[in-house]
This record gives sequence, structure tokens and C-alpha cells, in this order.
Amino acid sequence: MTEAATALKTTPLHALHVELGARMVPFAGYDMPVQYPLGILKEHQHTREKAGLFDVSHMGQVRLTGADPAAALETLVPGDIKGLAQGRMRYTLFLNEQGGILDDLMVTNAGDHLFLVVNAACKEQDVAHLREKLAGKAEVELLDDLALMALQGPMAAEVMARFVPEAATMKFMSYLSATFKGVPVILTRSGYTGEDGYEISCDKADAEMIARALLAESEVEAIGLGARDSLRLEAGLCLYGHDIDTTTTPVEGALEWTLPKRRRAEGGFPGYDIIHRQLTEGATRRRVGIQPEGRQPAREHTEIRDANGTLIGEITSGGFGPTAGAPVAMGYVDIANSAVGTPLTLVVRGKPLPARVAATPFVPQRYYRG
Repeated sequence: MTEAATALKTTPLHALHVELGARMVPFAGYDMPVQYPLGILKEHQHTREKAGLFDVSHMGQVRLTGADPAAALETLVPGDIKGLAQGRMRYTLFLNEQGGILDDLMVTNAGDHLFLVVNAACKEQDVAHLREKLAGKAEVELLDDLALMALQGPMAAEVMARFVPEAATMKFMSYLSATFKGVPVILTRSGYTGEDGYEISCDKADAEMIARALLAESEVEAIGLGARDSLRLEAGLCLYGHDIDTTTTPVEGALEWTLPKRRRAEGGFPGYDIIHRQLTEGATRRRVGIQPEGRQPAREHTEIRDANGTLIGEITSGGFGPTAGAPVAMGYVDIANSAVGTPLTLVVRGKPLPARVAATPFVPQRYYRG
């Protein structure tokens, strides 16, 4: 075993992944399942058609407490956290002073605290950032004793209701404290696939019992990182470090919907002047969906050229979309070439590949809104 392999962290479900025959790969410092014997294509299709169970315990779960943690957090993110109702959750962004994105995260109003879920590769720096910037305003606790799973797909609600009946009536982006076979869990009706589903936060010691109970249901299969990526790409969802990073602003990243009216008017978050100027005057580039012609996928870092052959950007995520039945991609292009339908040329292995700007998501999102 290499030194790098021995340094990898594991999730509470690692032994189960190995038992299920997963192919394990390093990801964000963890030894994670990229696929199971079913294979990426069938795992993807199964999630779209029935229900898939994902181990996302590598992600960071954080509790924020204090006199007014929502007001404190609003000094670091552009979202409306003070207006977030109890039992509801919201997607937002940590920003730097240039308006660049330090990470994307989910924030839930859990009543007496805020519950945050941040990306695995960023969790240590996110916690350090929170502790430094919110010192004296809020207490920051990384919940290392918890695991996190996601049950996703059109049959997820039916399956979850067998264990947690009240989960059936939860709406998209809501939170519930419940019990699953006698153990406490936190459910959110959310996910990263474009499908209906839940994320399940639980004690590490209970994770394997919950995972095995869900996998014993006929509709549920274990799903790895490979299908997770193709599912989120079809759904038009960003992957941090690829589609958004410290060099991209929310406006450039086509995430203006994360900037509500009050925060646009009041400011009070990092990079406000730059973002406000881009909202008013426009940015010079934009993240767009891209549909290559034919069957050949265009991968990350593929050059994007305009009709005249001028370099105008690059692909940030790309692959074959099994449900879309075609290659799908996202990337940044200059603003003059960002309208849906604009013809593009992708340079794949030195050869020009025709493509066009496409609307996202590439497949319909199917969130449960009640």
C-alpha cells in the first residue's frame, strides 16, 4: 500500500462499500466508491428510474450557534439567512473580497442553531474561515461524529416513508428531526441529482444500520461518485473547484438567483461592490450549458472557440449524459457568445467538434414542492 493510500480517510460506510464490491478511489482526501458492480451507466439510470443511495459522509457538517448566527453568517455569504424560516434550508456561497467563490454550501435553520453542509475538499478551510471571521459573534462546531447519506430518485419518498412516515409530506428544501428504526436522524429533502430525495444525517455508529436497511428495499441500489457526477451534470448543478471557484463570481457563474433583492440592495457581504457592478453593468463571461453535436463527449479544459475560430472559453465539466442520450457539458464563454443556441466549436483531441449553447438543466428537475 502506498503512503498516499494509507493517508486517506474513510467514512463509516467504508467496510460496506468494500463488501458490496465497490471500486474505491481517492476523493477529497477520502477512500470513496466511484462505482459498484452495477456500473456507472446503470447506477445513473437506476437513480433516475427508482432510488439510489449515496455515501456523502466525507462532506462537512457544521453547527453554528450564538445570539444571532444568521446575521453573523450573512457577513460571509450573499444569501438571505435572516429570512430563512425554521425548518427550511437554502443554497448559498462563501465569497472572498473579489466576489470569488470560496465554497458553495447548504444552510438550514434548525431553530436553536444553523446547520451547514459544506464540500469535503473545503471543510477544514471553511471551518477556519468561519471561526476567524465570526469570532465573538458565533460558535462554530465541525460535527465529526456524524455521517451523511443521500437517498435520491423518484421512488425515494416511497422508500423513506416506510421508515419515517412524516418524510412523505416534507417539501423540497425542508428539514425534519426524526427517528429511523429507533435512532435519531436529521432529514432534509434535498440532493445533488436533480431528482426528488433526501439527505440523511445520523450518528456515525448508526450509519451502517441505516444504509443496510435502505439497501434491503427492492427499489434501492448503492450509487458511486461516477454516477453522482453524471447525474448532477445533467441537472446543471455546479461542482466546486471545477464549475465555480475563487476566480468566478456568482454573476459569472449564472448564480444570480442566490443573490436576493434585500442583499443586492443592502450589501454587507464580501465582494459586494464587484458583484453589484456586474449585476448592473454585466459580466464579461458566463457559465453556460453546452451541447456537443454527435456522440463524443467534451471533457474539462476543452477549448471553446467561436464561429471565427477565436478562443472564447473552456469546458469546466463534461461527459456523456445517459438520460439526455447525448454528450452534455458546462463551461465559460465570453458574454457575446452566451445566448442559448449560439454555435460553438470545441477542440477535442486537436479536432474541431461543433456544439451550441444549451439551456440547463439538460433533463427536467423533479423536486417535490408539495
